[in-house]
Amino acid sequence: MELNDLTYRIIGCVYKVHSGLGPGLLESAYEVCLEHELLKAGLKVERQKPLPVQYDQIKMDAGYRIDLLINDQVIVEIKSVEAIAPIHRAQVMTYLKLSGLKVGLLLNFNAQDMKKGITRIIM
Repeated sequence: MELNDLTYRIIGCVYKVHSGLGPGLLESAYEVCLEHELLKAGLKVERQKPLPVQYDQIKMDAGYRIDLLINDQVIVEIKSVEAIAPIHRAQVMTYLKLSGLKVGLLLNFNAQDMKKGITRIIM
């Protein structure tokens, strides 16, 4: 599946979850509900996937976890905050760099209009 088609399907699931739950819940609630919708859509989902840091030619567990990895291609980082900050974008960019993937979706479920809560990040 092409990345554009995949992100389109993911975003469709994001809208379903946001319209069903609305803003104001914890990130963990959106994470499990979005995982459920993505699985219903027939996508491969890994939740809280460890992301090691390579240092001195050794992979080390530094506590990084990808909220959702979809079809081994797209990183989804979930937030429920007043506003997305530069550090949130930097977090997704770091995950993309460490994983070698090209596309990440930064989602702020606390947005009244979910369209404004979606940031696509491409490396």
